[in-house]
Amino acid sequence: MKPIRILLADDHNVIRRGLRLLLESQPGFSVVGEAADGRQAVEQAGILKPDVVVLDIAMPNLSGTEAAQRIVELLPGTAIVILSMHSDEGYVLRALKAGAKAYLVKDSAESDLIDAIKAVSEGKAFFSPEISKMLVEDYIREIRSRGVNDSYELLTAREREVLHLLAEGKSNKDVAALLKLSLFTVETHRRNLQEKLNLHSLAELILYAVRKGLIT
Repeated sequence: MKPIRILLADDHNVIRRGLRLLLESQPGFSVVGEAADGRQAVEQAGILKPDVVVLDIAMPNLSGTEAAQRIVELLPGTAIVILSMHSDEGYVLRALKAGAKAYLVKDSAESDLIDAIKAVSEGKAFFSPEISKMLVEDYIREIRSRGVNDSYELLTAREREVLHLLAEGKSNKDVAALLKLSLFTVETHRRNLQEKLNLHSLAELILYAVRKGLIT
């Protein structure tokens, strides 16, 4: 099996060295390059065309989210893992809107990074357990404060299937093939479920799925 080719981007040499040692100890992982800032990360990604780019969110020249956006535009098939000191929803949402597939809090990066890279290389999303827990708790609090029933109950069985697959990173076309539906039907289900749940983007849809425990 082909190794997963990884580019590491962090402005701290010690952290990059530690991450490289961790990843290169794993069978099937190959660290093909390093970058010390966001702009360098974009340049290196363009040259090396890695399968996965691990980006620190706070870097000079370009932030991790800005670098992520440029890399995804340049290389749509490359998956982005964001490392961050911040665990609040605003940062997570911005990272997802930039095209990141995984968001890890740095404190747990050592234990979660390997699983995150494996997940994103398969097209799935991944979040640090504390991020998932925080999102679930926030969601429960919001539901209680509004005194409403769980909006997930508004979805039909088919809409739930579509939601689950989209949240895992599948495209509308992938979902259509997997569920043996037309592309138009999938787009209709997606539009309906987003209206029912008041979601306006794929990033918000993924966050909702994490809150519901549909994906890790």
